[in-house]
Amino acid sequence: METLKWNNFKQILQANPQLTLQFQYAEDKWVDASYHITEIKQAPITSVDCGGVMNKWTEVIVQLWEPQDEEKESAMQVSKALSIVNLVEKTLPLDADAMVKIEFGNPQFDTRQMLIKDVVIDDDNLVVDLRPDAVQCKAINRGGSCGTDNKGEECCTPVAEVKPKLQIKNLAAEAPCCTPASGCC
Repeated sequence: METLKWNNFKQILQANPQLTLQFQYAEDKWVDASYHITEIKQAPITSVDCGGVMNKWTEVIVQLWEPQDEEKESAMQVSKALSIVNLVEKTLPLDADAMVKIEFGNPQFDTRQMLIKDVVIDDDNLVVDLRPDAVQCKAINRGGSCGTDNKGEECCTPVAEVKPKLQIKNLAAEAPCCTPASGCC
């Protein structure tokens, strides 16, 4: 699945309000059924990559929290998640084309923002499969280079002027190649 846009994610939720919303953050690792959606953030990002190109995009980040002292047999219904989305969107209009990330962590898994790899229906569950985001080089993705080019120059640092190395000889200290009566001439 390509990067999921907020509008597409919301449409999936709206089409399945009767299902239970489950999040899988690693192979056979699930967010505990007691999770809460604690906030939904909208983050406009502006960056300049190593090729000197400015990039802009927006992310919608849904934050999940696992309380340590609460137990539930069943996770949140999709309809409950939608009520939280509707409450947020009354105050903060979310960018329909924003990339969706889910922020989660617990004592066994450091908090991080993850991308949605897939969303599938499994019996009465809407399963959101999460995978860590990967670092990327936008310059390389554009067909440029990052690191070093074929001359060994780094794209991320200014080109240093290379001065030729000179070898200095002390001509006074060397014996002349010919001396009188040496027979060389």
